[in-house]
Amino acid sequence: LKQKQKSRNSKIYSSFLDELLYNERYSLKGGYVMRKSMVEGNPLKLILQFAIPLLLGNLFQQTYNVADAAIVGQTLGPAALAAVGATSSVQFLVLGFCIGTMAGFGVPIAQRFGANDPKGMQRFEFQGCVWTFIIAVILTAATCFFCPLILDLLRVPAEIYQDTYNYIIVIFIGIPFTLLYNYLSSILRAIGDSKTPFIFLAISAVLNIFLDIFCIINLKWGVAGAAIATVFSQAVSAILCLILIVMKFPILHIHSEERKFDSELSKRLLVMGIPMGLQYSITAIGSMIMQSANNSLGTVYVSAFTAGVKIKQFLLCPFDALATAVSTFVSQNYGAKKEDRIKEGLRKGTYVGVAYGALAGIFMILFGKVLSTLFITGDETVLSAADLYLRRMGYAWWLLGILNVVRMSIQGLGYAMRAIYCGVVEMICRTAVCVLLVADFGYNAITWADQSAWLGAVLYLIPVTIITMRDISEQIHNEANAAILMK
Repeated sequence: LKQKQKSRNSKIYSSFLDELLYNERYSLKGGYVMRKSMVEGNPLKLILQFAIPLLLGNLFQQTYNVADAAIVGQTLGPAALAAVGATSSVQFLVLGFCIGTMAGFGVPIAQRFGANDPKGMQRFEFQGCVWTFIIAVILTAATCFFCPLILDLLRVPAEIYQDTYNYIIVIFIGIPFTLLYNYLSSILRAIGDSKTPFIFLAISAVLNIFLDIFCIINLKWGVAGAAIATVFSQAVSAILCLILIVMKFPILHIHSEERKFDSELSKRLLVMGIPMGLQYSITAIGSMIMQSANNSLGTVYVSAFTAGVKIKQFLLCPFDALATAVSTFVSQNYGAKKEDRIKEGLRKGTYVGVAYGALAGIFMILFGKVLSTLFITGDETVLSAADLYLRRMGYAWWLLGILNVVRMSIQGLGYAMRAIYCGVVEMICRTAVCVLLVADFGYNAITWADQSAWLGAVLYLIPVTIITMRDISEQIHNEANAAILMK
């Protein structure tokens, strides 16, 4: 009996020691995890603190494409710039799906880590590895095979067709590296390391700029060189993430007993990831139709549109960061059943978004032409067309402060389909303008297509937000009443 008691005490002590070491190693004190609770404290301060590192990451992400466009436009001319930009919408569709899906794959991993369940976390991690590989094979094969059809659907002008094909086929070949980086960075963020992925992204962004210059100017590879530089830089950031995980995070090393395919866990993983990927892709479909209509107008407008879109994507970064921060805030406070903080966070986040949108819109109106010279030199016609596109977007830029923050918050509260329907409304409005008006009004219609989509989406979100907040309030009160009855 004494021997059994001694053995039992030893097991209890061992279990306690393991848990103590686990908590010490992966706690805030140990420097590995940043657990940011947003259920207490000043809502606006918390939201802004959370948004800043996200903003830096978004800016570095955009540096890839901006560097390509700027260097190509300045060194190879407007026609080469048009070739790089002629497929930006399909890149947004495919790569956006990759980024969104991989971010979704990180959600159950974060949940298991928070529950102090390393085995469960590793099981999800393995399922994510399997599905990341499957998605990489399917997407790469499909996009490469259908690349000529995609260019035909986008109505790429004949004079830039070959350069466009050379550029986009390399981007498609590099899809596995995009998926690998985004999956590994989502895993690192899931266990609290949000800084390292940004650092690696910054390194690869700087590397991309030097490789652009080397491949285009020294090796004379043209627009294909810009694509090769982007893919190579993305691969470097993915490999750096992998090395970090192998060397510094043994908790992420998947043990042999956890390397088993589980259909139930895979289903839960896909339910998290696929809707987030579709959110990007549905919006991109309308942008593809818009780009196709613009491509039919000729190389001048393709170049102008490309320059405008690059600037637009950069100025969208604060909206994306703020929306993610507010979404996280309302999600945490919904879990804490704090209805007033949900409303306050959503309201103040929207105010900040609208304020930024108004200031950025004024900046676009006043300096659109100057910004366009980053990508275009010497061609006054192209510069004027790019300036017109940016100036007219500036008038309605503040609408995105409402659209992005509210839509992401609704998704964070668990109503993903309502958020997806918002993307459908955007797609319908953008498509309607392009299909019905471009034939008669040409480029003028293109310059108003985005604004019509934003306005339609905001008009959809107003009643949906009211309904959602009513549903949230009802759920919180029902759960509170149920808890009282249980007592």
